[in-house]
Amino acid sequence: MIYLDYNATTPIDKEVADAMQPFLTNYFGNPSSSHVYGLKTKKAVEKAREQIAKMIHAHPSEIIFTSGGTESNNYALKGVAFAQQHKGNHIITSNIEHPAVIEVCKYLETKGFSVTYLSVDEFGIINLEELNKSVTNETILISIMHANNEVGSIQPIKEISEIAQKNKILFHTDAAQSIGKIEANVQEMGVDLMSIAGHKLYAPKGVGVLYIRNGVILEKLMHGANHENNLRAGTENVLEIVGMGKAAELISENLQKYQVRYAENRDLLWAMLKNHWPKIKRNGHPDKCLSNTLSVSFPNVEANTLLGQLADVAASAGAACHTNNISVSNVLQAMEIPINYAMGTIRFSTGRTTTKDDIEQAVEAIAVIL
Repeated sequence: MIYLDYNATTPIDKEVADAMQPFLTNYFGNPSSSHVYGLKTKKAVEKAREQIAKMIHAHPSEIIFTSGGTESNNYALKGVAFAQQHKGNHIITSNIEHPAVIEVCKYLETKGFSVTYLSVDEFGIINLEELNKSVTNETILISIMHANNEVGSIQPIKEISEIAQKNKILFHTDAAQSIGKIEANVQEMGVDLMSIAGHKLYAPKGVGVLYIRNGVILEKLMHGANHENNLRAGTENVLEIVGMGKAAELISENLQKYQVRYAENRDLLWAMLKNHWPKIKRNGHPDKCLSNTLSVSFPNVEANTLLGQLADVAASAGAACHTNNISVSNVLQAMEIPINYAMGTIRFSTGRTTTKDDIEQAVEAIAVIL
């Protein structure tokens, strides 16, 4: 089986698993306990906090551990909305966000908040002028993803932050898909909040981070004891936090190497697919794109049917047919991909262990099915 779906999830890196192992078998103490068992795990949690802070150029006190990217997004959006509603009730996002942002915004609309969903161009990039015009005196939050999970397009985060800062608006970015693939320096990006998911960067599922810039006030999402600087109640998931810390350390040390490998295999895949089928369409920005992500549309092909018969290759479909109805992702709809192309859209995403042989075998397998 050739795995080309690393944007869906990644395997746990061996070094990450090795770092976690002692906390699965030997070190079981509660980090809130004052005895030696607790001190051992507390020190491990704080080390992981420092590793993640270093990766994104933040202060350790700004790193809050969560159960994953979805919780981080929920905390960021709901936390700002309810803490800042005395200042206004308007939120700006885009119409290609992950459901963990879109669905939160829809929920907030039922609670009296107003949400503007920015459109995107044919490459999946928002229009900064439209963003500027959407700002009102009631705007309290802008939430735009760092890079899109389906087509890989990278948003102009720095320029968005300048608009937010000029208007004294908090800015959140969902970086679940970008961390470990491109540089994510919160100081240069100018973000106030950033969501990270462990299972997208070779750490376990079930652990994540919300970066909260010092001074930003959120209403709590989780209530209980004063864990995580009294920002997120619940005994820390030490085992997985240790794993996420190690994963962050590997990214800090090897990001450039990872990027080169991802891009080489992604570009080889595109070249081979294009050579076989000249009429296929590549989705997303040709340059401002994650180095590992390739979204392609095969005209007049149904993606799920293709993937269903592609027993040796794992990838993701961008559309699905149900009886007489074609369901196309909100991202492809927003980018106005023609339906005969959209229905045949497949996202391939390369990883650390992807090889040239994997790419060649995958293309051969696709050729047989097509």
